[in-house]
Amino acid sequence: MRLGIHTGYWSAGPPPGIQDAVLAADRLGVDSVWTAEAYGSDAFTPLAWWGAATSHVRLGTAVAQISARTPAATAMAALTLDHLSGGRFVLGLGVSGPQVVEGWYGQPYARPLARTREYVDVVRQVLAREAPVTSAGPHYPLPLPDGAGTGLGKALRSTVHPLRADLPIHLAAEGPKNIALAGEIADGWLPLFYSPRMDASFRELLADGFAKRSQHRSPIDDFEVSATVPVVVDEHVERAADTVRPFLSLYVGGMGAKGANFHRDALDRLGYSDACDEIQAHYLAGRKDLAAAAVPTAMVEDVALVGPAEKIAHDLGAWQETAVTTLLVQGDATAVQVVAAALGTEPTGH
Repeated sequence: MRLGIHTGYWSAGPPPGIQDAVLAADRLGVDSVWTAEAYGSDAFTPLAWWGAATSHVRLGTAVAQISARTPAATAMAALTLDHLSGGRFVLGLGVSGPQVVEGWYGQPYARPLARTREYVDVVRQVLAREAPVTSAGPHYPLPLPDGAGTGLGKALRSTVHPLRADLPIHLAAEGPKNIALAGEIADGWLPLFYSPRMDASFRELLADGFAKRSQHRSPIDDFEVSATVPVVVDEHVERAADTVRPFLSLYVGGMGAKGANFHRDALDRLGYSDACDEIQAHYLAGRKDLAAAAVPTAMVEDVALVGPAEKIAHDLGAWQETAVTTLLVQGDATAVQVVAAALGTEPTGH
């Protein structure tokens, strides 16, 4: 199991100390550093800025939202960063949810699986650079059909030769069909709420996708599962869990509309429907403290690593038996060090 760092979302500004953390990750041999976007900072610019001072660590978006950019624009950003980083870029894509897609980007949310499939196809065409890029649509038609514009649109090929035609594309997915889609068309899966006790179900969903996988895709043995896992090291388990509770309550109560929250759905499938009802009710009523307090410790321990270093090392054993290939630590420098030591792959430097 490889070790990565998830820098998380920005709040009011850049995360304090993140530049030093990225440089340390590169120096110490951490596999990858990942950024995210919602409706504030974007995912690409921080990678370019922080990654410019690195030489080894892979640079990934977890995730870039497909409604934020046309597929051609995303492919341009990806091939540009891949060149600048010397082939270290990983393109992680996700559909987000209807609140952000329709409320922030002003784009329709309907048919997210079909949109993702079409989007990835256009990105791959740009990267392959075998012919002018075309798409029959209906979501991303290229060129724009007659009657929808001036009629002067022309199929084009990237002026820049991509450094890697097989630049890896990973999909963020939580729903069963989306997870299977990642197995079918992507080079990796970016789960948010992975739980070791759901591993068999996740493997089955990926297998469903693998069964439909094109022979032209990367080998199944190379498929990556990079799971974001909050890690808090503290001698007191409950105090460590308290650090994670606001994160979980935000996703259950505030990162999606009532009845259309895919993050909550993922936790429902873990058996926490009643707790999620309470968390969501408090959150939507503006009682964020009560929402966080309603997050059970068991839920935290299902999707995060919390407590003393010895407990984290013990709990990590279950993760090492899963399909996860890279554990993306969301935590401070101590968390990264504890996980690295527990994995037996403590960075030694380049």
